[in-house]
Amino acid sequence: MKFPIEVAAVAFDLDGTLVETLPDLHEAGNRMLAEFGLPAVPAERVRDFVGDGVDVLVKKLLGAEPDTDLFDRARARFREHYAHVLTRQSHSFPGVPEALERMRALGLKLACVTNKPATFTVPLLGALGLLERLDLVLSGDSLPKKKPDPLPLRHCAAHFDTVPQRLLMIGDSRNDAVAARAAGCPVFCVPYGYRGGTAVHELDCDAIVATVSDSLELIRPVRS
Repeated sequence: MKFPIEVAAVAFDLDGTLVETLPDLHEAGNRMLAEFGLPAVPAERVRDFVGDGVDVLVKKLLGAEPDTDLFDRARARFREHYAHVLTRQSHSFPGVPEALERMRALGLKLACVTNKPATFTVPLLGALGLLERLDLVLSGDSLPKKKPDPLPLRHCAAHFDTVPQRLLMIGDSRNDAVAARAAGCPVFCVPYGYRGGTAVHELDCDAIVATVSDSLELIRPVRS
């Protein structure tokens, strides 16, 4: 790929890309486990479970495939605990708010495309001052399918009246890379996120950027 690439819009993953959410996910997970008499898990183990939504996270925290009743109760308790600690320690990664402002100043449309449920996504983005910097938020339950399915990115491109080739995905995981490739979007990955043990250089992406801000060196607005 020849840089800089022309883009009309940028879609960002949330957990591990825009926001460091691991501390609060870890806290909620261990509170839930304690209620069911299960041992606490270290933060790095929770890191490997993030990215596929709350249901998958809860199942992995419980260990072996849980029966339906246990899973339903555990999921409800996790969601309640997470709602209580949602913004206790979570914070934007360095330079994220400033990068979003710089992109907006270039005339780019900005979206957050995450597998996190909307009940957590919107309050979290709002509390961190990121919501007002975005033109669209697609959560894991906003559409019939979520990443790694390409539907959210195709929906995002259509919403911004552009083609997928002009919608840049910036994420941290295989879900982001696979969704972007399937949708026909270019994709950059950051090296600091949550990838379930996969090294960033193993992801099928067009560039690895140290920070969201660094992506600005590799893009330019579509010429009218």
